[in-house]
Amino acid sequence: MRNQLVYLFALLVAGACSQAPIRVDREINQLPEIFPDYTGCTIPPNIAPLNFALTAGYDEAYAVFSAGDNEWSVKAGKNQFTFPISKWRKLLQLSAPGDIQIKIKVKKEGKWFGYTPFRIHIASESVDPYIAYRLIEPGYELWNQMGIYQRNLENYAQSPIIENKMTDNNCMNCHSFCMQNPDKMLFHIRGSLGSTVLVNGDKIERLHTQTDHTMSALVYPSWHPGGRYVAFSVNDTRQAFHVNNRNRVEVYDYKSDVVVYDTDKHEIITAPPLFSEDWLETFPAFSPDGQTLYFCTAPACSMPDEFTQIKYSLCSIAFNPETRAFGAVADTLFHAKENGMSVSFPRVSPDGAYLMYTKAAYGNFSIWHKDADLHLINLASGNHFPAQAANSADVESYHSWSSNSRWVVFASRRLDGLYTRLYITYINADGQAGKPFLVPQKKVTFYHDFMKSYNIPEFITGKVKEQGYRIGQTAQKDKGITVSFSKKNKIR
Repeated sequence: MRNQLVYLFALLVAGACSQAPIRVDREINQLPEIFPDYTGCTIPPNIAPLNFALTAGYDEAYAVFSAGDNEWSVKAGKNQFTFPISKWRKLLQLSAPGDIQIKIKVKKEGKWFGYTPFRIHIASESVDPYIAYRLIEPGYELWNQMGIYQRNLENYAQSPIIENKMTDNNCMNCHSFCMQNPDKMLFHIRGSLGSTVLVNGDKIERLHTQTDHTMSALVYPSWHPGGRYVAFSVNDTRQAFHVNNRNRVEVYDYKSDVVVYDTDKHEIITAPPLFSEDWLETFPAFSPDGQTLYFCTAPACSMPDEFTQIKYSLCSIAFNPETRAFGAVADTLFHAKENGMSVSFPRVSPDGAYLMYTKAAYGNFSIWHKDADLHLINLASGNHFPAQAANSADVESYHSWSSNSRWVVFASRRLDGLYTRLYITYINADGQAGKPFLVPQKKVTFYHDFMKSYNIPEFITGKVKEQGYRIGQTAQKDKGITVSFSKKNKIR
């Protein structure tokens, strides 16, 4: 099979390189500056072509790709290097696992210059073919136009899962999938149609989730791997704006608790370690074996007066899905007081080996905290360490794992400090992150022109069925199911 690929690739190369090899007049001992910066990245063998552009001016330019003994030249056109999907796929098939070397040659003022070649590593493991995300204007209070979309990572196709024009322009947030399953998801609607919409194949439910015992409707979700339960926080959340602070926006909780929703019984269950007036519990995350529930917690304090002092620890509690029983006490994996930092967004890899979280100086809603970085815990050893190569000088926040535990997609503001864009990083078996790459677009200038933020990226193993109209009609016309608070909960 590999010999057939080599032969096919040779035919493709012959068709792509009709011009004579370019003789370089002078070598430049530095890497070319390109956008997006794909130099030294590790990429999956099923990713869409990584089109890129040179940031410096030129009269003419070529990118020479080398894979083994084969070469493929691409001429820059319309100020970028564009790669046909069919040829790109053959190149990745031939090279995985392994490296592609790329040498940039540019012509300026009648002479050819050659830059130091750079490499892109192609991993053997594929990435889940789709990601889902919300697109929203970064206007803080404005959400008249928004939607939850899905993107095919093997090409550039984006399609809506649901747009809020289908739900009377209500706000939508917190979409979540059960174990990356595109057929089992939920999201919240906030506004006049306030409810949670749960989609299970062709079955669509509208849920009214606020009870007499909870301070709010259900908020931040995490599916139990068995699909019967979903852990949620309930939050009394406020938003504030800084006049003179590099972190533009602050979101904080006056109160918060963690509960678990039973989708079979339409019932909320919880336990004292998750539901306390003296503590703020939030951001639940089930383990992939369903036996442990992780969550963030901090002692209740005066807000917003002490917003820079509040620091969240990372804890876990046992859960028995058969009996719906929780452990009597919670264990602490990260002590905020001892470390002087705060944790948010815990997410466990599907193989159960690592837990990734966001760490910042304070607070728990770190998507506007410029010091926010990604960190991991080796769950076998308990060792904590940063995802060093994935972090930047600006915000790294929400993240999710691929189904094979080798890839993480995360939101970052590293391009301009304003908009969140999506990056993908490779996590090897030792938990070490590779240099991340910006999710590719067909047009290199896309991110310069696109004035929306990407919110809550989630990997999914396939395409979500197109039934946005049905979902919208359910949200607008269905009476819905009222969720109850279990009488067996022993709290307060």
